[in-house]
Amino acid sequence: MSTWIFFFFTLKLPMLLCKLFTSECFVSSIDNVYQDGDLVISAFLPLYTYQTSQHTEGAESIDVSPRIAPQNYQFVMALIFAIEEINRNPILLPNLTLGYNIHSAGSIESETVVSFLKWLTGQDRLIPNYTCKTKEKSVAAITGTTWEISSLIGIFLSLYKYPQLSIGPFEPSMNNSEKFPFLYQMATKEFSLALGMVSLFVHFRWNWVGLVISEDENGVNFVTDLIPQMERNTVCVAFMEFIPVTHMMDLENTYEYPIRIMRNPAKVVIIYANTDTSLGVLFRRWEYILPWRIWVTSSQWEVVTSMRHLILDSFHGTLIFSQRQGDISTFKEFVKTVRPSKYPDDIFLARLWEIYFDCAISNATCKSLKNCSSRGNLGLLPWYHFDIAISTGSYHVYNAVYAMAHTMHKMLIQEVDIQGVKNGGSMDFPPLKLNSLLKNIKFLNPGGDPISLNPSEKLHIDYDILNFWDFPQGLTYKVKVGTFSPYFPPGQQLSISEDRIEWSIGVEQQIPVSVCSESCGPGFRKSLQEGKAACCFDCVLCPENEISNGTGKYIDQCVKCTEDQYANTDRTLCIQKAVTFLAFENPLGMTLASMALCFSILTSFVLGIFVKYQNTPVVKANNSTLSYILLISLTFCFLCSFLFIGQPNAVTCILQQTTFGVVFTVAVSTVLAKTITVILAFKSTAPGRRLRCLLISGAPKFIIPICTLIQTVFCGVWLGISPPFVDTDAHSEHGHIIIMCNKGSVTAFYCVLGYLGALSLVSFTVAFMARNLPDAFNEAKFLTFSMLVFLSVWITFLPVYHSTKGKIIVAVEVFSILASSTGLLGCIFIPKCYIILARPDMNSLKCRRNRVQWK
Repeated sequence: MSTWIFFFFTLKLPMLLCKLFTSECFVSSIDNVYQDGDLVISAFLPLYTYQTSQHTEGAESIDVSPRIAPQNYQFVMALIFAIEEINRNPILLPNLTLGYNIHSAGSIESETVVSFLKWLTGQDRLIPNYTCKTKEKSVAAITGTTWEISSLIGIFLSLYKYPQLSIGPFEPSMNNSEKFPFLYQMATKEFSLALGMVSLFVHFRWNWVGLVISEDENGVNFVTDLIPQMERNTVCVAFMEFIPVTHMMDLENTYEYPIRIMRNPAKVVIIYANTDTSLGVLFRRWEYILPWRIWVTSSQWEVVTSMRHLILDSFHGTLIFSQRQGDISTFKEFVKTVRPSKYPDDIFLARLWEIYFDCAISNATCKSLKNCSSRGNLGLLPWYHFDIAISTGSYHVYNAVYAMAHTMHKMLIQEVDIQGVKNGGSMDFPPLKLNSLLKNIKFLNPGGDPISLNPSEKLHIDYDILNFWDFPQGLTYKVKVGTFSPYFPPGQQLSISEDRIEWSIGVEQQIPVSVCSESCGPGFRKSLQEGKAACCFDCVLCPENEISNGTGKYIDQCVKCTEDQYANTDRTLCIQKAVTFLAFENPLGMTLASMALCFSILTSFVLGIFVKYQNTPVVKANNSTLSYILLISLTFCFLCSFLFIGQPNAVTCILQQTTFGVVFTVAVSTVLAKTITVILAFKSTAPGRRLRCLLISGAPKFIIPICTLIQTVFCGVWLGISPPFVDTDAHSEHGHIIIMCNKGSVTAFYCVLGYLGALSLVSFTVAFMARNLPDAFNEAKFLTFSMLVFLSVWITFLPVYHSTKGKIIVAVEVFSILASSTGLLGCIFIPKCYIILARPDMNSLKCRRNRVQWK
């Protein structure tokens, strides 16, 4: 301890020597103001701050000098106001008066220690390990506003068990009852400040935010709360600058940080620190060089923005989260009455009057000259010079004084050491007894707010969001533009009036944009950039049949349209698909239907010719009955095409495949019967042949019902197991839902088709074997060629059928029906019609036999 005292005494020595050789009233760390009373409340407050001044010869020539901090002097006013209010109160602490002893606690630790040791010894000179106080009147010490000041003084005060009330931001480390057993924090932990700021960013869709934080425990705790909130809401850190305390007086690196801030494209920057820390000093140096940004900060930073014409610097338009507090209405009237003539011993007030009202300070007495000490009124100053509304820090000072008053009043009620009072002695307030009562004290302050010094009983606090309005001639005004209440449900916690916000100069009067990547427009989705933050992404077009019709952070994935919808070309809207099928009105359907009708009429016409010329050799030679059956079956083959055209229903779906299978089986089996008839007719010409009996008995005609019956069995099993049904196809044709018949059992369909193919192959083989038989009217060659065409069509049908979708697959099947049927009709009957109609001379046995003999 002696080493520390000697060290700080050495630091103080140059100032003492300076006073020996000059009579000027310099700013000193040992400046204090004292008002006697029965009980005295001491205060160690950062009343001086370091200001920068720039010489005209260049930006590199900068002076840093101590100066009274006008907004910090409001702490003194709040303390004096509370003490005078209590002294006038006949109920609270009756027959006792409170006094005050106010010391300046500097930004440098040595200044704070020197000021504290002076108070501890009770003399203007330091006497280590001694106190020269004849009677101890001090009952508590109010300290702040920085963690450094409170923790440093708290180490010393804990030795004497003095109650210490800190007015700075809540510090978790100072909540340690073992290290600081007699320290009480007036501020509530800012549980919801980080959430409030992030809610503001989400509201304005700012996802690229910079952080400028003081490198102290309070700043680290704030970042610890802030980063998880940002990550949960997809708000990314563009840059993070921790300003070390050691850089406060480092003039060589003055422009290191603002240059890095200027290089980053983030338009929104959070400032979190106490203005009396190194960060506050550095920002005052950067007044004219910082880029235009949207600064978001807390109420403890208000002093920086309120000490200058905001229209002239880059802090204009700052958004401040200010803790909501009770209104002490009489405080403003008190501030208006404060003058050096009323408090002549207040050196801090004298320095304030020297700045704002040109009231010189006497070098001999360090007091304001009498001719101007009663002149001036702080209430007439613009708020950015001196705000008469009580600040958060001043409100904590006010509550700290009342907390001590209520604690001592409670001791009076409990009649602690009352015998001494009755005997004319003084009332004693032992520190240990004060601490035991102070930690559990609860009361309502004059503003109506409940006050408790128990950290476990302190709840979340509400915030007012303040902005600065700009008026002509550089006048500005703080305007409440919103609130944040953590008690409300998510989505309702933040209330903001966008039209009342005036953004920074250099930003157009519209909501600024601070994003790493521009929001993806409708029809696009995010694609994260590898190795970068989640807020940095590329926008890629949504895949086929997927849409995105919004903007912003919500477009992480595209939404797939339902089965009955499809995405437009811009991928922004799902459109209802049109229902379609192979309709008669469709050009393709109309063409196929016309072909089917024409060929069925043609087949009927051929049948009519054969009936008319049934007695001619051409008709009779090849079993006219089988020819009639074949022509009728071909007619039905052409007509069954109509079952495939038009809107499908349950009946048509069943009839399509069964009718097709049965009528084509009849047609092919008839061809087989005709072929066998030709073979039997040739073989039966030899005498005594048994085949002649088969031919006469009409055995080949039984082939047709037998083959047809087999096919009917296949169709029956198909219908019994898994019959065809009406189905929809939403994928084959873009923008359309195709109504079509599902074949049910694909195996059954191929069994029917396979049986028909096998029957055709047998017919072709038999016809091929009989093609060269020497008969006058042998049609074996025509049957062979017709079956070749038939097989070629259906063999080609299979790969084409599997490679097409939608309506085309139906059209392919119809076309195959028409092509194969036309092949049978054309190859078998057209040559005969040609002979009947065009060459009747050839339609005789004699002519045909002569041709055969000639060959």
